[in-house]
Order: sequence, then structure tokens, then C-alpha cells
Amino acid sequence: MSDLVDPRIEAYAEAHTTTPPAHLAEVADRTRADTNLGPRSGMLVGALEGRFLEMLVFALGARAVLEIGTFTGYSAIAMAAGLPPGGRITTCELSPEHALEARENIGASPYADRIELVEGPALETVSALRGPFDFVFIDADKSGYASYLESALEKLAPGGLIAVDNTLWGGSVIDPANTSADAVAIRTFNDEVAVDKRLVCVQLTVRDGVTLVRRADDSGQVRGP
Repeated sequence: MSDLVDPRIEAYAEAHTTTPPAHLAEVADRTRADTNLGPRSGMLVGALEGRFLEMLVFALGARAVLEIGTFTGYSAIAMAAGLPPGGRITTCELSPEHALEARENIGASPYADRIELVEGPALETVSALRGPFDFVFIDADKSGYASYLESALEKLAPGGLIAVDNTLWGGSVIDPANTSADAVAIRTFNDEVAVDKRLVCVQLTVRDGVTLVRRADDSGQVRGP
């Protein structure tokens, strides 16, 4: 992922964001030090986005959270800190390697009792879940984003919110010469979401791009306790 924000600005923002707790810092350190992951360690959401996701969960008062793509568990653990008492996160992971590391990291965190990791194809997992979910975070294979969004909408609670990660894809979305499969998938996804009359969305320049989505017919909707 290329630097979309001046690294000095990124460092300043991180310095003025509440420092991640030790258990999250340890997850980040272990992930980056894992030679088996190599460049995939860049898939971590990081300190700024981790706090951002926690804030969204907290602000929504979300009691049921769905995550599609957990990697090594950092984002799930970060979001768990924003849950109210009794809140739960269900996180999906396809890779057995990632799921193993995520389970270890989640188990070592203070929130092991709030997070359930389900291994396997996310669409199958989500279709089998009862829902509804107050907040959904999508951060998995980019070619599947459109399908993940549709499955998330089917399980989204009234007044719920969906966050989709990596929607700027290193800036490649504005480079028509970049015809890689992931760049084309993200570009197509962004274009379709922006004109979907069922949805209201905002694309944010947080890290590698985060798009927030809600149903258009949820205007004025207030969730019950």
C-alpha cells in the first residue's frame, strides 16, 4: 500500500490518537515480525483505523458486530473495546493460517469471550448466521466485495452501518492504467455503490480508504435498546 497521506501527517495523527493498549500493540508487533506473512503484514488496519473502528462501534452502541476478513485479529480486538456489556463480534476468516494466528491473538486479549471466529468461506458463514448485525466491517478479498456487501445488507439491523476497507487501493482507483484484478474490482465496486439508490455512502480518506454505507430507507431510524 503506497502512502496516500504524507507520512509526517500520518505520524502526527497517530501521535494525537489514544495509544493502543499493550495487547493490541503486541498483535501488531507479532504480525509484522512473522516472516511467514511477509508483505501481507501490511494488511493490518493499524493504530489509527483500529481506533476509528472502535469509535464507530461505540458511537453506534452496536451489540452485534460482523467482520468479514479477520487476518490476525487486530481489527476484531480493536472493535471489541467499543462494545457495550453483552456485545458480541462474529468474525470470518478463510485462511487456516490467518485463523490460527487470530485465535491465538484473540485468546490472549481481554475480549476472548466477546469474539467468535468462524473459519471458512465468508458467504457461507454469513448466510448461516441469524443476525441482525448493527455494524459490519468488510476487509477481505477485493473481488468478493460486491457479494459481501449484499450478504451484509441482508443481515443488517435497522439503523445499522457497514464499513468497507481499502476502497482507495493505494490510489490505484484513479489510475486507469492500473488494470490489476484487485484495482478493477475496487474501482467497479466504488462506482456501483456510489449510484446504488438503496444506499447512502461516504468514502473517507482514512488510511487506504474506508467507505461507510447505510440503507437509504433508514433515514430517521432509531434502534431500540
